[in-house]
Amino acid sequence: MTPVVTKKVALIVAHPDDETLWAGGTILLNPAWQCFIVCLCRGKDKQRALRFNETLKRLNLEGIMGDLDDGPEQKPLQEDVLDCMILDLLPPIQFDLIITHNPTGEYTRHLRHEETSKAVIELWFAGKITTAELWTFAYEDGGKTYYPQAVKNTPIYRELDAETWRAKYQLITQTYGFKKSSWEAKTTPRAESFWRFFNPDEAVKWLNHGGTRT
Repeated sequence: MTPVVTKKVALIVAHPDDETLWAGGTILLNPAWQCFIVCLCRGKDKQRALRFNETLKRLNLEGIMGDLDDGPEQKPLQEDVLDCMILDLLPPIQFDLIITHNPTGEYTRHLRHEETSKAVIELWFAGKITTAELWTFAYEDGGKTYYPQAVKNTPIYRELDAETWRAKYQLITQTYGFKKSSWEAKTTPRAESFWRFFNPDEAVKWLNHGGTRT
């Protein structure tokens, strides 16, 4: 019998649905985790906020939303504003694991994903957030030539079983309400992968190298 592993876990993401798209299967497969979801954007978007909160209920998670600028022009955020938002929303406790975006994002390209990753890594390095380990999503889309795919040569890679993927897909299409023809529904990865770090020095080095393996 596989032992039940209880962890205090935080997911820090830019948008409502990022937690499901990039880590939904992992959440579903670890029901003993005590997960807290920090979503930095769209807090005042009533429809997205409603669907985010419904997703939390379905996954038996806790979470909170901020409302950082997420306009179509994607103007860079001031680093201090982003840092303060994360620190205000994230419970000030020692986590066993924090999961967030990769410095390169998950596809080509979304500035808020990249900024979120950079901020989380630098806050960990500065000792302003504490965790035993940090995972960053590991996906790529070949420069927009295909839908995002999980990177296989990562420390953590899992192909989702049919039941788990179907539950994840239903969260995207039914709870979040994306049409089956939408980018989100077509993207919904059937495998999930993560880069893994046990100390902030290693993570900052990764960040400074652009979040890619050489």
